[in-house]
Amino acid sequence: MYEPSQHDVRRFFCETRRKQREALPLTPMEAVAADWIAQHPEHFDALDDLDAALASVYAVEDGKTNPFLHLSMHLSITEQLAIDQPRGIKQAVELLAARLGSMHDAQHQTMECLGEMVWASQRSGLPPDGERYLECVRRRATR
Repeated sequence: MYEPSQHDVRRFFCETRRKQREALPLTPMEAVAADWIAQHPEHFDALDDLDAALASVYAVEDGKTNPFLHLSMHLSITEQLAIDQPRGIKQAVELLAARLGSMHDAQHQTMECLGEMVWASQRSGLPPDGERYLECVRRRATR
């Protein structure tokens, strides 16, 4: 299994942004990332300076959004939808998108559920609970 480092992830997004700005060919994964980058102009500055990106620290207590984590979560959710894993996530997110009128907004809501699942797993030392995650998204879709 490939486990990219924090710097690998930051390089990936910065390089994708560079290629996007210069209208260069993108790999399939870069193309997906570029779509999400384009929807987040508030992160362009962070992505346009690789050295600063590699040196940046995004502490929770500072209240700053980590653009690399945010974009990584978009990619993770996009992949989950493509393969419907956990089973039922595609339908739940599509229902949420229909309710909100926006797939982007639905992904942000789904991110909150994904973050809760990861946090609970890290805190308990147990594997991530895909059913709990799915139920969280379903609840948001049916509010």
